[in-house]
This record gives sequence, C-alpha cells and structure tokens, in this order.
Amino acid sequence: MTTSVKPGPRERLLLTAQELTYAQGVGVGVDALLKGAGVARRSLYEHFGGKDGLIAEVLRRSTAEDVVRYRATMDAAGADPRARLLAVVERLGRIAAEPDFHGCRYLAADLALTDPEHPGHEVTRAYRHTVHGLFADEFTALGHARPGFAADQLLLLVDGLLAAGATRPDSEPAAAARDLAEHIIDAGLARQGAAPGASGSVAP
Repeated sequence: MTTSVKPGPRERLLLTAQELTYAQGVGVGVDALLKGAGVARRSLYEHFGGKDGLIAEVLRRSTAEDVVRYRATMDAAGADPRARLLAVVERLGRIAAEPDFHGCRYLAADLALTDPEHPGHEVTRAYRHTVHGLFADEFTALGHARPGFAADQLLLLVDGLLAAGATRPDSEPAAAARDLAEHIIDAGLARQGAAPGASGSVAP
C-alpha cells in the first residue's frame, strides 16, 4: 500500500503562488496566497523572507520549466535549425490561442514590479538571456548573417505574439508571427547567399 506525501508549506506556497500570480498577476495579496496554500503567515517569512522572495522564487521555478520546454520543442522538431526555430513560434502561437492564456508571465511581472531592485527582475533578465542564447545558437548553426541580432528580433516577436494573444484574442497573432519569423530567418540567409529553407548545417 502506497501513501501519498502531502507537500510541505514551502512547496504549497510555491505551487499556489505560481498559479495565482499567473492568473491574477504578481499583485495578488498575501492573504490570498496563504489561504490558497493553507499555510500560516510565518511560513512565508521562514521560507522566503516575505512576498518579494516568494515572487522571485516562483519566477525562478517558472523560467527553469520554460527553458526545458523550449529545448524539448526544438529537439522534437529535429536537427534543422530553421525548423527548430519555427517550431518554437508555432508552439507559442498555440499556447497564446488557449482560452486560459493570460499572457507572458515574465513581461507582466516586469511591468508590475515597479521597484527596479526587486529580485524578480534579475530572474526575468537571466531568463531572457538564456532564451536569447538558445535562439542565437540556432541562427549560428543556420549560417545566419547576424545571429545575435536575429535572436533579438525573434525575442521581440515572441513578446509581441504573447501580448497580442492575451489582449487581442479575436486576432490571429500566430499566423502573423510565423510569417515574420520566416522573414527574420530567411533575410539573414539571403545576405549569406544561402537558399531560404536550407539549414546551413552539415550532417556528421
């Protein structure tokens, strides 16, 4: 006979905060977080030092999970860098079309956390740096003329796609984002003299 182990106060706070801050924003009240997690106020301060520490840890956990999802999405698309990059845009387009989509957690947090010294900003900056690196690596493998700049463009495109999905559900941001992503990819290949759609990679 197996018995399930109930998560401790720290884990319950993280799970509750991860859910409520996405649905309601990082401005959700401490009382709502404590009630949802079923923990005493003391637990918040013992484990996180307060709400700011909890928010930062939630963002840290979410970024780690999302980076894993980015990698998995690209790996599932195969070895061609172009296909890997477009797979990310397509997956985000599907997510943005879901009825319970509330936008980009990280962009929302950066806008809501008005204190520039809030620890959450360091987490979101690190996350974007990591994702930028993932994109730049693919553009480099593709033979793109300006891989770093193209990664900047794709990050901007992703922000726009997610923002449009949350604020203009009657639009079709996924289709527009796919076309723009192809333009970012192929424009750099044209400068290099490669044919659009070619991976620029050499099989081992």
